[in-house]
Amino acid sequence: MQSILIADDNPDITDILSVYVKKEGYEPIIAKNGIEAESIYEEKKPAAILLDVMMPLKDGYEVCRNIRKKSSVPIILITARGEDYDKIMGLDIGADDYIVKPFSPSEVMARLRAVLRRFNATEVSENTDTILKLKNMVVNLEEYSFSVDGKKIPLTKKEIETMWTLASNPNKVFTRDNLLDSLWGYDYFGDSRTVDSHIKRLRSKIDTVEHPDWAIKTIWGVGYKFEVTE
Repeated sequence: MQSILIADDNPDITDILSVYVKKEGYEPIIAKNGIEAESIYEEKKPAAILLDVMMPLKDGYEVCRNIRKKSSVPIILITARGEDYDKIMGLDIGADDYIVKPFSPSEVMARLRAVLRRFNATEVSENTDTILKLKNMVVNLEEYSFSVDGKKIPLTKKEIETMWTLASNPNKVFTRDNLLDSLWGYDYFGDSRTVDSHIKRLRSKIDTVEHPDWAIKTIWGVGYKFEVTE
């Protein structure tokens, strides 16, 4: 049986989420602090992680960063802090979704099912087509790496997926809603500002290297496209 790691120092939350995780057909594994969460992840390799942000020893942001450096396992951050900055920060460091307390356990399970569906779909595609080469850039979904002229640019999981989505469809315009649906899924409860902030951070990273033959262009009032110069 596959497992779900539930990392939270509040036993009331871990108890109720454990009940719902079992109903989904997974074995719940509990971590009470950030260090324990990383240790259990390394040992058990769960199918997904429900990760509280405000935990003792290491907070959820640090745990997410550390795990994301070596794995694309689905991660949902759970926190009492609902400001846009906190949500965007969580997504930008590699989380797949973000839930604010108080929450409905049914909603958490719906989000969990959504990220697992997207992750499993990506796993299937990785077995058939994992490397995209265009001009001087390479996007590798198997390694979750991105390079320009052979130089690796450190991108988050979501940024890699964004580059793949855009560059796989050169000169095609994606609306913000298109990108929300493609990258965060139909079950994501977000808005277009998430996409704008995400693209802004992605551009700041890829603009550290020369790429005169391609760029992520803003189509004002519509969305974005990966523009290639012939």
